[in-house]
Amino acid sequence: MPPEDRDPAASPWLQPRHGWLILAHRGARSLAPENTLAAAAAAFRAGADGWELDVASTADGQVVVMHDATLRRTSDAPRRFPGRRPWRVNRFTLAEMRRLDFGSWFVKDDPFGTIAQGKLAPDQLAGYRGLAVPTLDQALAFTAERSWLVNVEMKDLGGVPGEDEFVPKVVELIQQHDLGQRVLLSSFNHQYLRQARALDPRLPLGVLVNYEAADPVGLVRWLGAQTYHPRWDLITRPQVEQLRRRGVGVMPWTVNDPERVRTLLRWGASGFFTDFPQELVKLR
Repeated sequence: MPPEDRDPAASPWLQPRHGWLILAHRGARSLAPENTLAAAAAAFRAGADGWELDVASTADGQVVVMHDATLRRTSDAPRRFPGRRPWRVNRFTLAEMRRLDFGSWFVKDDPFGTIAQGKLAPDQLAGYRGLAVPTLDQALAFTAERSWLVNVEMKDLGGVPGEDEFVPKVVELIQQHDLGQRVLLSSFNHQYLRQARALDPRLPLGVLVNYEAADPVGLVRWLGAQTYHPRWDLITRPQVEQLRRRGVGVMPWTVNDPERVRTLLRWGASGFFTDFPQELVKLR
């Protein structure tokens, strides 16, 4: 790790270059299929500071970029493997997942209405068909090549086979790519964060919460984290101000409304996870 990356004061998560951070939620998923390299590329072109991605484990212990516990919503697994219901991620090998199409569903469903609004060209849409699931290794390489930021969210594997090896594998992959402070590891499973901290004391951590925490500062301190990631409607101005006074970054999720962004910025938020990085960039 470069010497400057060992200094918390130099962390891009605490000292954003542009004043506040725009992180593309699962990539720019309003412009491309979520959690694919195409979504990451769209976010990079849009001017986002980095992207957020989710990782889970396959049946053969490979770490893949995937949000859902099953393959049903974002792939053609039901058609290719009709007898494997409910198509849980942890029951498919990486080789099997490589046979799936992780892009066509976006063209078919138009989840954010951007296709109907004419914001995506036909050649872009054609390129989405047949997209492969990326591994964390590929996602980190993509990020490193662009000197970009990435927030890696570890999904809660909930006691599935191979869970004990999950966090060590994620941390090892991050270390191999030597991203320094440009990678932030987060999870709703706070025991995963404690495990990651023990494995690498220098690794920046982000505390994800989907409840109203009584003592956010205490929670961040207990986990040795640098940033706090609340659902946008479960944080108060006094909490934001207290966290910021203690040198903690506050990055609510998922914020798509420009007016909400302005309000949270007045409170002191340091960044946002958004499905529309192309719109938030305009605010800067």
